[in-house]
Amino acid sequence: QVQLVESGGGLVQTGGSLRLSCAASESRFIFNVMGWYRQAPGKQRELVATAPRGGSTNYADSVMGRFTISRDNTRNTVYLQMNNLKPEDTAVYYCNVNYVLWGQGTQVTVSS
Repeated sequence: QVQLVESGGGLVQTGGSLRLSCAASESRFIFNVMGWYRQAPGKQRELVATAPRGGSTNYADSVMGRFTISRDNTRNTVYLQMNNLKPEDTAVYYCNVNYVLWGQGTQVTVSS
């Protein structure tokens, strides 16, 4: 069974940057869509960004221009570069593959 291993979360001040990584444990499968979602306390999980294989990336309006999603298909890894972080970005960030597989989540906390 494919597992998604996330890393890169942490505590950062407003305006700071973090880079999240998510690596799939197996390379036998084709990961058509890789993406990131987040869930803040008391809120529903929401889309942050997706990167279709060979397609255009997609971002939530709230992160457009600040976050960049990228993927390395040779390593089955997806990244999320987060710049100019704001307190409202505080959440658990989850990696997702093909809208089915989920990572364990990594905490991002932005202090004001």
